[in-house]
Amino acid sequence: MKPSQELFRLVKSLSKSEKRFFKLMSSLQSGEKNYIKLFDAIEKQDEYDEEAVKVLFKKETFIKHLPSEKNHLYKLILKSLRLFYAENSISAILAEHIQSIEILYNKAHYSECGKLVKKAKKIAQSHERFYYLFELIKWEKMLLEEEFQSGKFDRDLNKLVDEEHLVIKRLRNLAEYQILYSKINYVFRQGGYVRNELEREIVNEIQSHELIKGKNTALSKRAAATCYYIKGLCAITSNEVEDSFLNFSKVVRIFEENPNLIQDIPKQYIKSLGNLFYYYIGSGDYTRLFELIAKMRSLKDQPGFNRVNIRMRIFLTTHYFEMLAYERQGEFEKAIAMMDVIKVQLDDFGDKITKEDSVVFEHLFANVLFGAERYRDALRQINHVLNDNESNLRQDIYSFSKLFNLVVHYELGNFDLLDYLIKSTERFYLKRKKTAEVGYEFEVTFIRSFKKLIKISRSFTKSKAIFASMREELQTLMRDQNEKVALEYFDYITWIDAKLQDRTYGELKRLNKKS
Repeated sequence: MKPSQELFRLVKSLSKSEKRFFKLMSSLQSGEKNYIKLFDAIEKQDEYDEEAVKVLFKKETFIKHLPSEKNHLYKLILKSLRLFYAENSISAILAEHIQSIEILYNKAHYSECGKLVKKAKKIAQSHERFYYLFELIKWEKMLLEEEFQSGKFDRDLNKLVDEEHLVIKRLRNLAEYQILYSKINYVFRQGGYVRNELEREIVNEIQSHELIKGKNTALSKRAAATCYYIKGLCAITSNEVEDSFLNFSKVVRIFEENPNLIQDIPKQYIKSLGNLFYYYIGSGDYTRLFELIAKMRSLKDQPGFNRVNIRMRIFLTTHYFEMLAYERQGEFEKAIAMMDVIKVQLDDFGDKITKEDSVVFEHLFANVLFGAERYRDALRQINHVLNDNESNLRQDIYSFSKLFNLVVHYELGNFDLLDYLIKSTERFYLKRKKTAEVGYEFEVTFIRSFKKLIKISRSFTKSKAIFASMREELQTLMRDQNEKVALEYFDYITWIDAKLQDRTYGELKRLNKKS
């Protein structure tokens, strides 16, 4: 059985300061520390090699039970990290306060216990940590009972009970919003934009929920931010750009008016800013886009944003949209220069990169290479998307990659192969159309015209007539928002126009930018 990589990944993810703290904590313990020997050996490896570890420590007794030693080291590193970040995590601070409250209570230090409860409640309230607030009210009630037994009746139990009910109500309210968020997030992660009535029904169900369509239904700032975020995602899936911008702007405003929320959930703040990028890309406001990219990048040096996952999300989001901006403007050489940097960083991130991030970047790389007329390289990238498909992840990108694949092969002149690919791709879309009952008109129409192109592939005059007819049909279809989303994956209209005007796709993209 292949040795577990978990310990190796954890060790290699540690920063210099985290390693230094771990060693410092270890130095406070007496006796032989086999786990330090194991730590040092693993830290020096570029790839985990358990056999090499066994050979290195073959004379040591502890190597006979290596799995338990690895498990022990793993737990010690996590303990060290908890201590290292204890003062930076509100959850850790509140958990520590509650543990101290329990100790003081058990020792009958009720006065000191009450002071700490008051301090912790203030923190929990300002950060809207309702679970901890509920726990702290429990301790407050227990302290109130002790006061009653001592003959003190100057505090109102009913007021505390009312406060407890409100906390429970807010906790339930936030949980209900988070369930709705999970539902719309699943829709977006699976298929991106709404393309048919079945998908539309799911989004409509979420949009018509009383917590989403009602007024003043959010009982906390965190719930309000989640509510507008859900509305924003619903708008994105429907390609309602203005509406999505409006809602995500409200999310960002809530965060920036409540800095504690940014500190607690920086990733949601980053994602909210990132969703504003869609609007600036769609509206062609590249000045505001690059200003917002600069703003997001500046966050990585601020408190709360120095976590690996947050820094990684900032890098991925800002580099994706910067590269997308260059692609949309036809500045393909700039985009390709970025692509080389991004690929190196993606390799460094390793398995921390999600499958969705990989697919999204592979598809963008293919678009960029196509615009630079590097068709074979573009084909290689699009094949990565097509050959590594997850049935429940970003089927929108997979689906349009099949269509884009035909365009790339056309540019390469692979007409014999295209005959087979068109039939295969047409079956794929017809099956989807049949399952969904309606939708996918853009793809079916495009393929129908494309079949005609292949039949007269070497006739310049006839192909122009087909391109002209294809453009007219697709433009008519794109009056429907469900069909217009096709242009978010590749600019089919500009490609057709390039054929009609005897220009290259990249040249026409640059000309369109100037106009």
